[in-house]
Amino acid sequence: MLTKSCAALTALFFTTLLVAEPRKDRTVVVISLDAFPAYALSDSRLPIPTIRALARAGVSATSMKPINPTITWPNHTTLVTGVNASKHHVMFNGLLTYPAPNRPVEIEPWRDKNEMVGAETVYDLAEKAGLTTAQVDWVAIYNAKNINWKFPESPDPHGLIERAMVKEGAVTEAQLSNFGEGSQAWRDQVWTDAAAYILRTYKPNLMLLHLLTLDSTQHEYGPMHTAGFNAMAFLDDRVKQIVDAVRASGRLNETTFLIVSDHGSREAKLAIHPDVLLRQNGIVRGAKKDRNVDAWAVPEGGCAMVYVTDPAKKAELVPRLRELFVKAEGVEHVYGQEEYTKIGLPLRQDSNQSPDLFLSAKENYFFDDGDDGAYMTPVFQNGSHGYMNDDPKMQEIFIAAGAGIRKGAQLGSILNLDVAPTIAALLGIQMPQADGKPLEEILDKDKVRPAVH
Repeated sequence: MLTKSCAALTALFFTTLLVAEPRKDRTVVVISLDAFPAYALSDSRLPIPTIRALARAGVSATSMKPINPTITWPNHTTLVTGVNASKHHVMFNGLLTYPAPNRPVEIEPWRDKNEMVGAETVYDLAEKAGLTTAQVDWVAIYNAKNINWKFPESPDPHGLIERAMVKEGAVTEAQLSNFGEGSQAWRDQVWTDAAAYILRTYKPNLMLLHLLTLDSTQHEYGPMHTAGFNAMAFLDDRVKQIVDAVRASGRLNETTFLIVSDHGSREAKLAIHPDVLLRQNGIVRGAKKDRNVDAWAVPEGGCAMVYVTDPAKKAELVPRLRELFVKAEGVEHVYGQEEYTKIGLPLRQDSNQSPDLFLSAKENYFFDDGDDGAYMTPVFQNGSHGYMNDDPKMQEIFIAAGAGIRKGAQLGSILNLDVAPTIAALLGIQMPQADGKPLEEILDKDKVRPAVH
């Protein structure tokens, strides 16, 4: 008993020292390379010299486990909150809304962060502690109040950083007004230019940057093909651009770089259209513009979420829907509310984002849009994610290097729940509500914690 008490006191003492005061002399740059799978890092064919150099200079995890669902916005939200979807309630790349009874549910991306995120973020805590924050193309962050400088996914031609980018010649006002029409690689280049400008000009304590080229490439061509390798090479150069910008700012020795991803990618060649199955069974009726539906499925690659749109029919419909999908080809498992705690999803009484049923796909299958035509359609090549978070192909990357990071520390498989608390520790602040823990084994304690007198 005495040993356990001493251990607890030692841990408490270390934690107190580790976060004694905010580190205004520190910058943490988090670069998320969307859909970069952990298994890719061991492939010697990848032309990623900058990322490999950062791994050699610091630490690299064998893999990092995402949360369910393994899609972009939920996992990016975990990276900054340290909790899973059961607590932060982000289930989609946007906010699920119910337009009207017996109408399909919809996903709206441009909703305020405070409407979407049900947990405190590391950038909230950093700003409250007197540190400065910045984000470029981060997600579930629209109109966040605790970001000092931003260049969002959908830029504002009148925004502070946007005007500066126009002045520098990196982008024109017309391009900003039609930003979505550019290629994904071009948008990633502009986002990197914006992040580099902020780092050089304002030297924030925390920078969050999200790049998407690999995800869009793998969705079209599948993972680990030539197009994906080229995308990885392009992203490696964007990481180098950020390192060079920090060097130009004069803060290289005070900066920590975290290179992460939000999920992996796997190839799948059979598309399941769950709403076709609902139409075949009379649950979806009518033409597209005036559908009348008792339930609607939202496909997300390796998973799909099913919502009963008529509350009066829920008790009758949920068992019927479960039976339909349990028997359906390509469906690995049908999860009900009674299993959500086990897989980290919110319950209906806690969030209206919670589905009535959560479907997982078998290997080589993925869920896709459409409620007309065949239930199953083949595709030539497709990269997908959304599969259960214990799938080896869904595991993420984690690399840390720079100020406060021990060189050569060994990391096996870690949880992405631990990223936000690790950022907090590097910045000298606490995240008491996070379920994850700081990765203390990678932290150079003499350089992370301030002097205590």
